[in-house]
Amino acid sequence: MKIAVDTVKVVEVGPRDGLQNEKVTIPTQTKIDYITALGDSGLRVIEAGAFVSPKWVPQMADTAEVYRNIPKDPGVEYPVLVPNMKGLERAIEAGAQSIAIFTAASETYNKRNINMSIDESFENYAPVAARALEEGMRVRGYVSTAFGCPYEGDVPPEKVLEVCARLLDLGCYEVSVGDTIGVGTPMQVQGVIGILRQVIPASKLAMHFHDTRGTALANTLAALEMSIATFDASSCGIGGCPYAPGASGNMATEDLIYLLDGMGIESGVDLKKLVAASLIIAPYLDHPLPGRYLQACTRQGAPVVVQSGSVQ
Repeated sequence: MKIAVDTVKVVEVGPRDGLQNEKVTIPTQTKIDYITALGDSGLRVIEAGAFVSPKWVPQMADTAEVYRNIPKDPGVEYPVLVPNMKGLERAIEAGAQSIAIFTAASETYNKRNINMSIDESFENYAPVAARALEEGMRVRGYVSTAFGCPYEGDVPPEKVLEVCARLLDLGCYEVSVGDTIGVGTPMQVQGVIGILRQVIPASKLAMHFHDTRGTALANTLAALEMSIATFDASSCGIGGCPYAPGASGNMATEDLIYLLDGMGIESGVDLKKLVAASLIIAPYLDHPLPGRYLQACTRQGAPVVVQSGSVQ
C-alpha cells in the first residue's frame, strides 16, 4: 500500500448530519457540551448545525441558540448548513463565519431532498454563495449520491464531476463528495476520484462515506491512496438521511481516527477525548452507538489507542 498522505483533516459532522436524523430531542445544552468536547479532542472543523426548516428537520430548530453559546475556540471552524437565502440570513444573524451548501449528482434524489432539480439548486445557491463571500464567510459544498442513488441506481462519474466543478465555480473552497446510501466500493471510489482529479486538485476534494454496507473504512483507504486528505465523519457513527431510504450512519469518527493512528497518519485528534465527547450524547439517544470502536470500548472497558504506525 502506497499512501502519500501523512496528515488528514477530519470534518466532524456529528452535531449536524449525525443528529438531524435522530428521532429523540437532544437538549440544547447537551449539544453545546457535545460540540465543546469535540473541539477539546483536537477536531478543527465541527459542523455546528443547520439553518433549515424546523418543520422538516426538527433536531436543528435550536441551531441559532447552540451556535451563539458554543465557547468558540479560535482554532476551530464551526460551519452551519444553509439551504437558501433565508437560512444564510439566519446564519449571519447568529454570527456564523462558515457555511455549507448542498446539492446532488442525481436529479431524483435532489427533487426528493430539496424539491429542486440540480439546475434549480444552482440558481438558488448562486446568490447565497455570493452574499456569503461578500460577508467574508467560507463556503463549503456537498454533493450527495456521488456513488449511487436510492431512486436512480448508478450515477455517472461525469455527472459527479460536473456538479463538483459547478460548486467550485460558485466559490466553494472545498467539495465533499458523498456516498449517501453507502453503496460505494474501493475500486469505484478510486474510479470516481480519478475522474474528478483530472479537473479538480485533490486539495479541494473531501470524501463523505456512509457505512451502510461496512465499506466506509475500506473506501477511506482507497481515497488515501488517491491523495485525498480530507474526510467527513460523525462521532459515534450516528446519522443517516431522512430522504435516502436505508441509509445508515456516517463513518464513525472514532473508527477513522483509530485507523489513522494505526497507520501513523496525523489527524491532531485525541481518541480518548473523542470517545469522551461521544459519551456526552450517548445517553440521549434511543439506540446503541453504531461506531465499531465505541462498541469495542463498551465490551472491553477502557479504550486502547494505537499511538503510531507505519505505511509501506
